[in-house]
Amino acid sequence: MLRPSIFQVAANDDFTVDVYFDDGRVKVFDAKPLIGMGGIYSRLADKEFFVERCLILNRTLAWDTADNFSTDECIDVCPDFIYETCVDLAAERVG
Repeated sequence: MLRPSIFQVAANDDFTVDVYFDDGRVKVFDAKPLIGMGGIYSRLADKEFFVERCLILNRTLAWDTADNFSTDECIDVCPDFIYETCVDLAAERVG
């Protein structure tokens, strides 16, 4: 069985991203631990970059680092990781 696909992402000012899957689930990805790793991920600490460059590339959550929509020049997160480990948006807003 195929894992549901990401069809929409919405970056938030608190360094989280609402990730919408085609099965109706919405997951909340918290990028703060990723940012804390440093290296290439430190670019995500710039709130303007985080929000404005957040998109879907190669069917996953990504940030376009070169402003050219290249899958070779982006920061991306495995969709399976998001689906399996991130909390549902409804649970996050309630809890």
